[in-house]
Amino acid sequence: MDLKLLLISTMVGVLCCSNAQKEGNECISANAKYCGQCIQAGAKCGWCTDPDFLKQGETVSTRCDELQSLKSRGCKDEMIANPRGEQKILKNKMVTNRRKGTDKLRPEDITQIQPQKISLNLRSGEPQSFTLKFKRAEDYPIDLYYLMDLSYSMKDDLENVKNLGTSLMLEMSKITSDFRIGFGSFVEKTVMPYISTTPAKLLNPCTGDQNCTSPFSYKNVLKLTSDGKKFNTLVGQQHISGNLDSPEGGFDAIMQVAVCGEQIGWRNVTRLLVFSTDAGFHFAGDGKLGGIVLPNDGKCHLENNVYTMSHYYDYPSIAHLVQKLSDNNIQTIFAVTEEFQPVYQELKNLIPKSAVGTLSANSSNVINLIIDAYNSLSSEVILENSKLPEGVSIIYTSRCKNGIISEGENGRKCSNISIGDEVTFNISVTSKGCPKQGKPETIKIKPLGFTEEVEITLNFICECECHKDGIENSDLCHFGNGTYECGACKCNDGRVGRFCECSSHEVATEDMDRTCRKDNGTDICSNNGECVCGTCECKKRENPEERYSGQYCQCDNFNCDRSGNKLCGGHGRCECRVCICDYPWTGSACDCSLDNSTCMASNKQICNGRGTCECGTCKCTDPKFQGPTCETCPTCPGVCTEHKECVQCRAFGTGEKKDTCERDCSYFNLIKVKDRNKLPQPNDASYPVMHCKERDANDCWFYYTYAVNNNTEKEVHVVDTLDCPAGPDIIPIVAGVVAGIVLIGLALLLIWKLLMIIHDRREFAKFEKEKMNAKWDTQENPIYKSPVNQFQNPNYGRKAAAL
Repeated sequence: MDLKLLLISTMVGVLCCSNAQKEGNECISANAKYCGQCIQAGAKCGWCTDPDFLKQGETVSTRCDELQSLKSRGCKDEMIANPRGEQKILKNKMVTNRRKGTDKLRPEDITQIQPQKISLNLRSGEPQSFTLKFKRAEDYPIDLYYLMDLSYSMKDDLENVKNLGTSLMLEMSKITSDFRIGFGSFVEKTVMPYISTTPAKLLNPCTGDQNCTSPFSYKNVLKLTSDGKKFNTLVGQQHISGNLDSPEGGFDAIMQVAVCGEQIGWRNVTRLLVFSTDAGFHFAGDGKLGGIVLPNDGKCHLENNVYTMSHYYDYPSIAHLVQKLSDNNIQTIFAVTEEFQPVYQELKNLIPKSAVGTLSANSSNVINLIIDAYNSLSSEVILENSKLPEGVSIIYTSRCKNGIISEGENGRKCSNISIGDEVTFNISVTSKGCPKQGKPETIKIKPLGFTEEVEITLNFICECECHKDGIENSDLCHFGNGTYECGACKCNDGRVGRFCECSSHEVATEDMDRTCRKDNGTDICSNNGECVCGTCECKKRENPEERYSGQYCQCDNFNCDRSGNKLCGGHGRCECRVCICDYPWTGSACDCSLDNSTCMASNKQICNGRGTCECGTCKCTDPKFQGPTCETCPTCPGVCTEHKECVQCRAFGTGEKKDTCERDCSYFNLIKVKDRNKLPQPNDASYPVMHCKERDANDCWFYYTYAVNNNTEKEVHVVDTLDCPAGPDIIPIVAGVVAGIVLIGLALLLIWKLLMIIHDRREFAKFEKEKMNAKWDTQENPIYKSPVNQFQNPNYGRKAAAL
């Protein structure tokens, strides 16, 4: 009987649910049954541990609410369980301020990153941030392994590499006093079709060359050493080999160099791998040509410093190489000929902390190439983290040289770092929920290519402190059907209700169903849940981010309006099927911006004073105006023409509006200036100024400017004198006309006189010619009788004598 009365009172209480049940509140939406669930719902959620906090009819889940709401509902501060995250630095050794020439330090005694170990206690939704400091140490030890292609095309290159050891040791001594160098070589897999497997070709793949050695996949010729002369000696003993196809088996060699740390002799210092070739490369899948189908296992297979499994395992993939190089902190320098530069540039983009240099035809520039590539690699620091637990995220913010701050992906790196430079990174770690049932997790953050790292232990806050004081099988929880903790009953499996008074397997009665309906016209629990013990228990969604909530499961956070295929336009959150928009957005889908900056016209007025700004877009109220800011008016006269008559009548008392000037033209402030130089210029004002030049009925010009100031007042500056055209000067005009007529007359007379002279000369010449042709001038005239007689004396040889 007592149980029945208790059930009835509970049902009545549910019908009169408290106003504290705020639909859409993420804390209440979590429907938390105990304190641990509540604090995992979000960083703003708290749990009231006061046993007398709940009102009649309220469910246990209403103990979980936002902090301010709990206080307003009467829960005292000391009764609110609200654990906060914290951090503790466990190892914080200062970065090393080592100088070159000082006493040598062991590599493990040099510190370039700080702190080294840290512990974070993470509350769901509450980020924990710390600062990571990085400083490039001077005189830091370097290990360099030279991996060379010894196919026949590299014959002349081998001659130059034979003296590389001592030369490179000398150059690298300018950077570090602790330098070691090693050497390895590669050709190709020793199977067809990569090499010829005929007995003669296996002994000497280079016909006619007695110094050509048998083909091999990879040899570790020299373990890392500080003896440059030993490098020269052993390299000098190497011989060229040969293969059939153009690409080489360099990836096999790189994999072995990366994973065979003990045989190579890598120390925990800066590790450089120089890969020298004049050809391309085989990668995963190419091994099928030789009948090799097993994927590369990424393990060391060196016997007597020779790779023995090239015929058994396929070439490694690029992603596999990237992983192994990163795991072993190896920075790669591809020294390749110009022909294959584009190929290896693409490969460099896939391998972090790698560089590409152009190798001369005979490798004579290899030392300068290595030095330049090392300087390029060491001047950039890029942070990477190990795999994160599910629900944990990291945000990086870098503060590099000259105070440059970057976020997002660029927040992981800093460039152009010189030796001794110090940069910092702000690292923010956030947990969503309680991963791995609250078990501690460890992640590591390190700069790519460096061996030092920060170890971060993540401890997840999954329970409240009051959980430790819980009483199992408490009589307060209906005859021991639950644990009494944090002021409420945490029911055992199969029990539900405020005091665990109901069995979840009981069939709901008609009375219980009634309390799970909002009204008679609605479904039980809005068809989004089940009625258990007179209380709605909402369904779970496949997507844990999507939830049903509310007393009758009538609310959800995924059925709000969308814009741009995004829930609430991506500018708000969905609470009980209604978008709660972030500032400055509004509207049913948060797609309406309250920001008026897009409506600002060039005169600094909203929509040019001729419209209203709605959702960041101008709605022009003046039908004559259009455009994004209501500044375009195709049918309007120009600004200057629009104000011409009013300026004319107010400044000079003329024009068509001179009789109605006071009535029609008082809408602006008139300011007179002496000359045009006194008019406002565009760069003199903080608002746009329009310069105008107009002409009146007397053909006089007047100049003025029109503007709307910051107080939306219209201002007109006008030059107070008209620029009128002057009358004609009669005397110069008459004198000019007379002078023109005289000059034209003189010119005509001179032309006439010249023509007459030419004509007279022609006539005189004609007369002279006729005169010469006249017959009467000769002595043949028949009527003429000469008075002189002539005769000849024969005795004097016909000499004539005159009588």
